[in-house]
Amino acid sequence: MTDIETSILSDHVDARIVTGDLDAAIADRNAIVQLDPDHPGFRDPEYRRRRNQIAQIAMKYHPGDPIPDAPYTDEEHQVWAVIWEALGPAHRQHACAQYLEALERLSFAPDRIPQLREVNEKVQAISGFRLEPVAGLVQPRVFLENLADGVFLCTQYIRHHSTPLYTPEPDVVHEIVGHGVTLACPRLAELNRLFGEAVKKTSSADQLERLSRIYWFTIEFGVLRENGSVKAFGTGLLSSAGELEEMREANLQPLDLESMSEQPYDPTHFQPILFCAASFDEMYQRLRKFLIEW
Repeated sequence: MTDIETSILSDHVDARIVTGDLDAAIADRNAIVQLDPDHPGFRDPEYRRRRNQIAQIAMKYHPGDPIPDAPYTDEEHQVWAVIWEALGPAHRQHACAQYLEALERLSFAPDRIPQLREVNEKVQAISGFRLEPVAGLVQPRVFLENLADGVFLCTQYIRHHSTPLYTPEPDVVHEIVGHGVTLACPRLAELNRLFGEAVKKTSSADQLERLSRIYWFTIEFGVLRENGSVKAFGTGLLSSAGELEEMREANLQPLDLESMSEQPYDPTHFQPILFCAASFDEMYQRLRKFLIEW
């Protein structure tokens, strides 16, 4: 197996939603998670400098202000181009129709990282959701509760150039290609708002754990049937060529929100179990009703 193939099969999942211990959340939206020693960029001082430079945009940002452009380098744009080359055919084969329609609305360039300002303007015009910059990974409760207000807290840095098809944390590719595109689908944007509202109504650790699992198996790793084929609508799948390819090997369970709420998951590996809706409409109606009644 080549290095690129290995990277594809090791692609990331969203590290924000890995615990139900949301009561330990820090209120500061710019409280960030530091790089671990095994992070691909940990020993690269230039990468760390770039991360800090881009993080400063968020640290100085006031909600509602115009979003300053991130000063991406040619090398960083090349990372985007490599990722986009892998994702293009994967999307055509594995993405659901609603995602592909939203992707066309945003019309990303294949050789340039889109600025968050540009994506925000388009998404806000479509669904009313705002994308706002944060310096790094925020605590899960902060992230989820902002969804209730129609705000998606978005990182702007891109993964290390040595592993263009792998990242241990959500980067701008996951944020924009995954979440940004799905928020350009009004019905998926509505479900994100409803998740945030449900979290705001939740107080016990057990309830939060249940909700985080349902979010994981729908918004992050949701699949559905479309014209007889299994297609992805989850952002963790849609932002990773490796995840899209591997989902064909998963044990598909019927859409069952109660079962999801009890199903543990490991964010460091491909998901062996996915919950598959019979259609986009079934997923939307059942999940919407569940969250409204939460």
